[in-house]
Amino acid sequence: MSRVTDVFSKGKAFIPFITAGDPHLSVTEELIPAMAKAGADLIEIGIPFSDPVAEGIVIQEADARALLAGTTTDKIFESVKRIRMKTSVPLAFMTYLNPIFVYGSERFIKNAAECGIDALIVPDMPFEEKEELKPYCNQYGIDLISLIAPTSKERIKTIAAEAEAFVYCVSSMGVTGVRKEITTNLGDMISLVKETKNIPCAIGFGISTTEQAAEMSRYADGVIVGSAIVKLAARYGADCIEPICSYVREMKAAIS
Repeated sequence: MSRVTDVFSKGKAFIPFITAGDPHLSVTEELIPAMAKAGADLIEIGIPFSDPVAEGIVIQEADARALLAGTTTDKIFESVKRIRMKTSVPLAFMTYLNPIFVYGSERFIKNAAECGIDALIVPDMPFEEKEELKPYCNQYGIDLISLIAPTSKERIKTIAAEAEAFVYCVSSMGVTGVRKEITTNLGDMISLVKETKNIPCAIGFGISTTEQAAEMSRYADGVIVGSAIVKLAARYGADCIEPICSYVREMKAAIS
């Protein structure tokens, strides 16, 4: 059992997302251990990228702030090494194929593993193309997380059959961002996964309130929140740690 899989054996998981380097990597290095103490079970670290096609305006702006602050992939690896001296919370990188290819796929995954990353989420990688990265993930012990969306339909069982650690269930179509309502029939999506394989499912995209998190946790084993947290980082800047940790505590309590 990987460290990521183990997260879901302890109950419903709360999985916050932050953009590395927003507003600065020194803040990221304090924020991640603090979120773990506040109740985060697994933390997604977004690698800032100039063309984040799955992201809405909130995370696009966070990427721009982080890049403007001088954040690079190598600097993030060095930060994660220092974070690992403070916390053992499971960590996942969320990034896109282009930055990985430019960096070098094997080099990227080897360095990610060596600095303490447990999983990799690549939203623009089609399931049929996963062999571009999967052999390296296997070699270096990183879980490559599969995603399903409302349009996956008949492909859900195919994707679920080969999924590992957990399945990332995209709640609704479009890019990331806070939504007033989530109308997708998530129960059916998750049932299709579970019929195929007994693997945890975590729901992301659009969740921001404790009420939404509690509702989503009725169907799923974990709840992922990004934009609502990144908004707090934008609002409070270098003073974002306590407001974000307070939010993490509220969301964890809502799904427990």
